[in-house]
Amino acid sequence: MVIESINWMAGGPQGSGVDTASNIFGRACGYGGLYVYGRREYHSNIKTLHSYFHQRVSKQPTLANIADVDLLAAFDAETVVRHVGEVVSGGGLIVDSRNLNVNVLRDIATFSEDYKTQVRAFQKENGVGETISDFLNYAKEKQIQVYPVPYMDLLQDIGKQLNIEKLSTLTKMINVLSIGVSFALLKYDRNLVQDAIKATFNEKIAAMNLTAIETAYNYTEKTFNVNSFKHKLEKQPTSESRMLLTGNQAVAMGKILGGCRVQTYYPITPAADESEYIESHEILTTKGGTQEAVIVLQTEDEIAAVNSASGACLTGARAATSTSGPGFSLMAEGLGWAGNNEVPLVITYYQRGGPSTGQPTRHSQQDLRFAMHAAHGEFARIILASGDIEECFFDAAEVFNLAEKYQMPVIHLLDKGMANSSQTYPAFDYSKVKVDRGLIVGEKELEGKTYKRFEFTENGVSPRAFLGTKNAVQWYSGDEHNELGNINEEPTVRRKMMDKRVGKLALVDRDVPLELKVNFFGDKDSDNIVLSWGSPKGPIIEALNQLKDEGYSLGFLQVRMIHPLPSAYIKQLLEGKKRIIDVEDNWTAQLGGVITEHTTIKPTHYILKYTGRPMMTTEVYNAIKAVLDGKAVEREVLMLGA
Repeated sequence: MVIESINWMAGGPQGSGVDTASNIFGRACGYGGLYVYGRREYHSNIKTLHSYFHQRVSKQPTLANIADVDLLAAFDAETVVRHVGEVVSGGGLIVDSRNLNVNVLRDIATFSEDYKTQVRAFQKENGVGETISDFLNYAKEKQIQVYPVPYMDLLQDIGKQLNIEKLSTLTKMINVLSIGVSFALLKYDRNLVQDAIKATFNEKIAAMNLTAIETAYNYTEKTFNVNSFKHKLEKQPTSESRMLLTGNQAVAMGKILGGCRVQTYYPITPAADESEYIESHEILTTKGGTQEAVIVLQTEDEIAAVNSASGACLTGARAATSTSGPGFSLMAEGLGWAGNNEVPLVITYYQRGGPSTGQPTRHSQQDLRFAMHAAHGEFARIILASGDIEECFFDAAEVFNLAEKYQMPVIHLLDKGMANSSQTYPAFDYSKVKVDRGLIVGEKELEGKTYKRFEFTENGVSPRAFLGTKNAVQWYSGDEHNELGNINEEPTVRRKMMDKRVGKLALVDRDVPLELKVNFFGDKDSDNIVLSWGSPKGPIIEALNQLKDEGYSLGFLQVRMIHPLPSAYIKQLLEGKKRIIDVEDNWTAQLGGVITEHTTIKPTHYILKYTGRPMMTTEVYNAIKAVLDGKAVEREVLMLGA
């Protein structure tokens, strides 16, 4: 089933309030019982360069963005140029009337020379002139309705209403004016928009912005024929509690509910938002009314962050650190130390574009192999990859259970696409979160005994006592050690310790339920199977549902636990399939390679993307359909997204 949706986009210079406008837009839609999926794209500089936010709004849950834009709110001339080609026939384009005479190539200073070449090619191919007005005429020829708005005149009017003479005080409200114009064109209940404004700003700022919303609505309804715009947002009845949250927020909430009480970090995009969110909610009130605290520690670098988290784990706290690729590089030695000492350390790893600094604010799935093999030597670790914001929440709690039960580091592998996307969900069922602290011993159990922190046991898991426990003297170092923790390099001890640590992966493979390791959607008996992991999940499911309605047979295997890989199950599922389609946001098809190594089964087709932009349903649908129709090359590279 193709999900009917209205797709709204706001774009402008970084620092112009695009994020705030989009958050208000999503919140207002949520108040009306509508589902929202939002995607945020921004440059790595602080201000001036182009950023945009795409909101997909529907009466039903949506899982990803699509390429089409029904209504574009352009804060500046650059947004018109970059996104006019995405606006569909019958759609709308809101533009600041001051920008009509802007010469595109001469006056827009933020265009790179590479992008200017693309603009010239677009102008030549479509017969478009030099100014924004020419681009708007091109839009009108595509049956796009153009709405020029005199924002400065509206701000002067607002200034008179509020007795504010200094116009510069009000220019930040252009983003809110654009929301008001957008919702007026969509004929949406202005009371819901006002509620979203009140929930976003403090009372004084909210009052100013409420005036802006009222002014924008009145101007739009008076100036434009809103009924001629075919798109409409209508409030939907609902009795369930819902929430709109980002991937960063979902992870933070899951960690807190899962018992995380120490979070360390060094600021890095896109991971830092999670730690800052935890910090803003670090005082917790339990059901009984008592208060607890989460210690959030910003360290001098990522080396200190990972080692501080390990130290907190040894004292008995559930502790984690969050980072992205460059930070994880610095954590490699600390990760090895945790692996050597069987520390239940959790690392939340948000992948972004690399190598090196790469694309600091862009998306990728390039670091799977790195997460699997980081740090020298061999030791056990678990890698769990979430595929959507709901999984982010529950996995963020579950990884602590895995870490403590099996006494090894766990890497919760995410990506920028999920971190900075936002989605509407019914309130999560918190009762599903369980706490399993594994094999812990205390003072009474150890009375009269010699405590062996790394005791050899049948399954490799040793009794764990927290630092400071009476009767539990213990040693930790970076060296190989005996059962007590004392440094020991004897061959027999080395072999037994290596077997003990690495052998726990087989225990994880046997013990962990299959439903935590994989998800399967569609027809298991189909000859056509899609493989993927992480954030492509949403676009794949929507594409699969659409193709099913068109009569195609297809199944989708989402791999969640990538290390240790459930290879026996995957091999049984894939054997004999006619088409195995690997979908990933990286160049080397990393999951496909890992599966081939463990099962000897190689995908027949690869659908890949490595532009720094997440996959959209539109392009995934087209690429999979081409494979099923026998019209695809072996390796297809996707390119949608500005």
